[in-house]
Amino acid sequence: MAFFVPSLGRPERHVTSNVVVMTTPAAANAGSEGAIPPGGGVTDRLVTANRRYAEAFTDPGMDARPVLRVAVVACMDARLDLHRALGLELGDCHTIRNAGGVVTDDVIRSLTISQRKLGTRSVVLIHHTDCGMESLTEDFRSELEMEVGQRPAWAVESFRDVDQDVRQSMRRVRTSPFLPHTDDVRGFVFDVRTGRLREVDPA
Repeated sequence: MAFFVPSLGRPERHVTSNVVVMTTPAAANAGSEGAIPPGGGVTDRLVTANRRYAEAFTDPGMDARPVLRVAVVACMDARLDLHRALGLELGDCHTIRNAGGVVTDDVIRSLTISQRKLGTRSVVLIHHTDCGMESLTEDFRSELEMEVGQRPAWAVESFRDVDQDVRQSMRRVRTSPFLPHTDDVRGFVFDVRTGRLREVDPA
């Protein structure tokens, strides 16, 4: 199905292609510029990269309100490069990510602030194929309790049917009493092999 960026965006730029394709870069090899230095950790690599970034950084002059007035809820999976996959630029959207991209109470919290204080009006939900949440069960909480002596208060939110979980997430957004803008809520499954989005029928 087609995916259109909401029409509330800036008038000079439109993203209206029927299919969105993402190319995932290969992981850096040991000899690459971005590789972890000998004796260093991954955080050292990130800090070093930030120094290079800051040297060329200029203040974009934006405020906290997303230009396209859209919030994207997606899985934290490292294969999803949301800005490239959706044709987004810095400042266009709010991105809220967690394991599975499911709508939890904390996601509702973020969406409520996003809508009520920062002007977003549309919500895009993105799950994906080959998700690690499909291999977990609520037994994971019991395993943690056995290991650390305390049962987590949070639910695992695992699932077997990715489309059905997208539908459930859409329902949670649309029925939340805290969200004033629920007319434009759409859900998708991102294919990690092709980079394409497939829209999920909410019915």
